[in-house]
Amino acid sequence: MYRKSFYALLVVALVFVHGRSQKTTTAYSSENLKIIPLTEHSFIHISYLYVPEYGRVACNGLIYMNSGEAVVFDTPTNDAVSEELIQWITETKEHQVTAVVINHFHNDCVGGLAAFHKLDIPSYANQQTLVLAKQEGYTVPKVGFEAKMELKVGNQIVLNQFFGEAHTRDNIASYIPSEALLFGGCAVKSMSAGKGNLEDANIAEWSATMEKIKKTYPHIQTVIPGHVDPGGIELLEYTRDMFKKK
Repeated sequence: MYRKSFYALLVVALVFVHGRSQKTTTAYSSENLKIIPLTEHSFIHISYLYVPEYGRVACNGLIYMNSGEAVVFDTPTNDAVSEELIQWITETKEHQVTAVVINHFHNDCVGGLAAFHKLDIPSYANQQTLVLAKQEGYTVPKVGFEAKMELKVGNQIVLNQFFGEAHTRDNIASYIPSEALLFGGCAVKSMSAGKGNLEDANIAEWSATMEKIKKTYPHIQTVIPGHVDPGGIELLEYTRDMFKKK
C-alpha cells in the first residue's frame, strides 16, 4: 500500500510532467521502464508509481557502470521492473550488478529492493533508512552506515554520505567523482519545481543540507533529482534558495 505522502507529492507539477522531462534519447524503453544515457558509464533509470486520481508518477534512479561492474542508485518502483532493469544491465550491457544504494526510505526508492535481494545483490543505506523502512513495512536494505560509505566500482569510487535532513531525515547524496555526477534523490528539486511532498521533511534544515553538498563537491557537473529533469549545480542552489528562511 502506498503511503499518503505520495498523494501530497502529486500536487506539485514536477512529479507528473514527464512528457517534457528527461532527454529524448533512450538506451532502453518499455511500458514500465526507461533508461536514459548520460555518459558512457552513467544512465538514469525511470520507473513509475501509480497513484489514484493522478495516474503514473515518473521516478528517477541512477545506474553507474565501470569495468564490468554496475551500481544501481534507488530501485525501480516494484520487483518486476527491478528484474527488467537488472536483466538489461547484465545481458545487454554485460555488467554485473554489485550493489544497490538507497537514497531514503520512501517507496519510490525501495519498492523493487526484494528483486535485488533475491539475487544476493548487497544493498546499502543510511542506518536510519533501515529503521524507517522497517517501520513502514518496506523491504529493508541489508547494510547500514552512519555517516559516510565509499563503494568501489571497477577502478573508480562512489561516495555516499548523509549531509543532513531535508526531504526526509535519512536522505543521503551519492557522488561519482570520475563523472562529476551527483544523485541527490528527492531532496533535490528540478528547476521550476515546487516544494513537493513535505510529510517527512525537515524544512528548517533543508537549505543548509543543500549548501553542505555544494561546498563538499564544488566540481559537480550533473545533478539527478528524484523526479523530472537533471541539471547542474544550479539544482542545489535552486533547492537551497527555495527553503531559505525569509
